[in-house]
Amino acid sequence: MLHAFVHINSERHSINNVTQKLLQIEGIKEVYSVTGDYDIIAILRVPSHEDISIIVTEKLLSIPEILSTKTIIAFRAHSKKDLEQMWSIGFEEEAV
Repeated sequence: MLHAFVHINSERHSINNVTQKLLQIEGIKEVYSVTGDYDIIAILRVPSHEDISIIVTEKLLSIPEILSTKTIIAFRAHSKKDLEQMWSIGFEEEAV
């Protein structure tokens, strides 16, 4: 399974609309609105490079509110525990 991260710039007033459209595309597993140089990051998990190509060069082009993209393909996924710790930085559960 290949993983890719697509950094997306969209029209500012359309970020929520774009995220919902992205979630309808097969192969896009997660979508985040983010701060910084990009508005949205989409995480792809697909079986082949061809699938990444189809999503990025065909499916994303069908969303007119997307202004630009930058695609990063992962070489290796690290352990689930490492990934969970990375995504949970700054989020501690409160004791009830």
